[in-house]
Amino acid sequence: MTVSSLAAPAQAEARPDRPGATELRLAAFAAHRRARFPLGPLTLFAGPSGSGKTGALRAYEALARLGGGAALGEVFPDPVACVPERARPDAQRRRGFRIGCTVDGPEGPVRLEVAMQAEPELRIVGERLTAGGVTLLETALRDPGRRVVQAAWHTAGSSPVTRGPLPDDRLGTALLPLRVAGRTDGERRVLAAAEQMVVALRSVYACDPSPRRMRAATPLGAGRLLRGCDNLAEVLWRTRSECGHRYAHLVTAVRAGCAGPVTDVLAEPLGDGTVRALLDRGDGVRTHLGLLGDGELRYLALALVLLTGPGVLEVDPAGEVPAALQTLTVLADGLDRGLDVRQAGELVRLAARMCERGHIRLVGAVGDAVPVCEEPGVTVVDLTP
Repeated sequence: MTVSSLAAPAQAEARPDRPGATELRLAAFAAHRRARFPLGPLTLFAGPSGSGKTGALRAYEALARLGGGAALGEVFPDPVACVPERARPDAQRRRGFRIGCTVDGPEGPVRLEVAMQAEPELRIVGERLTAGGVTLLETALRDPGRRVVQAAWHTAGSSPVTRGPLPDDRLGTALLPLRVAGRTDGERRVLAAAEQMVVALRSVYACDPSPRRMRAATPLGAGRLLRGCDNLAEVLWRTRSECGHRYAHLVTAVRAGCAGPVTDVLAEPLGDGTVRALLDRGDGVRTHLGLLGDGELRYLALALVLLTGPGVLEVDPAGEVPAALQTLTVLADGLDRGLDVRQAGELVRLAARMCERGHIRLVGAVGDAVPVCEEPGVTVVDLTP
């Protein structure tokens, strides 16, 4: 694995205002062992099929869902597939996997490590949250017959730690605000670090546009873009009237990435409660999006994602934290799937401009980083064997 970045040289700076993941660690997950991947505002995992790009993004999404409070079984419906292929069971026939990340923000770098047992039954067997060299939360499975782990969190009061049970199917870090009173400086430090980690993990939108579904007319509804961008036409109908400035940027991006002239991107109600999307070619010619190629549709959908935000995307950000202090992270597996070199370059340039503003981050997987690795601000993780 090689990593390169063309971001500007780091200067001595204050801590970031908005929490963001700076490293993904896969100690033992699918094809990865003892892997550490740096994450910048715009990160691309590159490499051939089978190199582990999808696995890395899957691990990131799993951490995000656990940080949002999802149960372990929902996040890992096939946990055995996450166990490294050559991992041998121990004397109790147990096998598992381990993932983690670092989130930087107002509290400084905060590290999370999670160990999960996949066989004989799925459960969290250990978790550690640390910051500044101090262990703020640590859990361990003490009694395999009980569906809990023993947790100890930093107190720094009359006793150094507080102990108690936590469920073995939920991320303990996400549960701390319900268990820690915040009476001592130590407990307040635990809560601040946990909040920073959870805010960064929850603000994730996994996106994989499906051109086949995007071609159909869409019922009008909430106007929040689904993971597969099935309801693209509905979201175009909503966003056109809400933010003319950003919509103008979308039209410019579509013009750069789609074949033929484009003067506007429209959504047209059909009178039956549905809406369809069109490209205005000028001179009265309009092209229904159903006639576009897969690459053009994926390009349009991803450009829309980069130019919108949590209010338009189907994501559950931390409502207790002001939007100005959050950063949305877009996960895009197969970012360049179906795109030609020109479209991939235009999309990455758009992502670089949007990520530079600090309100959005992008972690994507591409088959070949060569066409895009020269863009300023791109961190390329090359997984080529």
